[in-house]
Amino acid sequence: MSTQVTTTEKTRKKLSRVEVVGLVVLVLSLVGLFVNPGFIGGVFDAMVKRAKGIVSDVYLVGTLGTAIICSVMTGRILERLGLTDALLRVFMPLAKLIGVNPAVVVPGVYNILGDINAAGRISGPVLKKAKATKDEQKIAICTMVQSQQSFSTFMLGLIALSAAKVWAFPVIIIGLFVPLILVPLVPSKTIWRNTKAVEFADIPRMTPTTKIMDTIFGGAREGAELMFLLLIPSAAVVFAFIGALDYIGVWKAIESGMSSFLQAVSIEPQTGVLSILASPTLAMSKLKDIAATVDPKLVVGSFILAASGLPLQVIFGQIPAVWSQASDLSG
Repeated sequence: MSTQVTTTEKTRKKLSRVEVVGLVVLVLSLVGLFVNPGFIGGVFDAMVKRAKGIVSDVYLVGTLGTAIICSVMTGRILERLGLTDALLRVFMPLAKLIGVNPAVVVPGVYNILGDINAAGRISGPVLKKAKATKDEQKIAICTMVQSQQSFSTFMLGLIALSAAKVWAFPVIIIGLFVPLILVPLVPSKTIWRNTKAVEFADIPRMTPTTKIMDTIFGGAREGAELMFLLLIPSAAVVFAFIGALDYIGVWKAIESGMSSFLQAVSIEPQTGVLSILASPTLAMSKLKDIAATVDPKLVVGSFILAASGLPLQVIFGQIPAVWSQASDLSG
């Protein structure tokens, strides 16, 4: 017993890696307080202000929070009306040909019709119920990220294409529907190959039997829980870090580099940056106002970029937060 205690004490006396990191942080903090006392406070203030701009102005006061609640409610209504089972039946022949579970396409369609957060909340349990493997669940997320992150984004983008006098049909087919086929195919043959085709008879019915009013109010409550408990915290984390980088002076260079890159790949820079950092819906709203004066190829490029799981807070914050709870995948 005494030998064990002695060994533990000796081990504890040695500096672990995290303790070394902690000591370095302590020393740097003390040096910072001595050399520039306002720096730490300034970084914190910049983080708070940047996060507040999203949390308060966009989610709480703006329309995004209400849109999330409505989208989850709409998604649950569509699920109750049998959309999930219909999607599985329609996609079954192609899924068997590719060799994947047909449920992988469900998040992408719910994403277009509703919202990327509602898609995760609804489709995660659907994938588990359909006995999709972890690789197939990853493919499902991949497919979802390649489609519009809300129906409002799609409609505003359509108006922008019309204003630029662009024939919308081929753009929509290539930008929205082709990825629903290609995205499950490519990763299932390369990086996530633990997939298997299943018979439709082996997949249980996904349509719930809840009463319609319970579905409506339950969906609205679920949307509110999703926003307050998952999405707002994840957005605050992402934009707090951006605020810190901006205060240090790094973020302006990153943002400028992004604009130059977007221009080079035929994407309207201003709305492209909005799609990446803020909201594709906001970007399409701005694009429809300027589309008539912009090169049509830039309008198409911006529309295709918006047809994705952006902004960054969704990819790095909301998707991990939602799917780690709704699926078999960890955050």
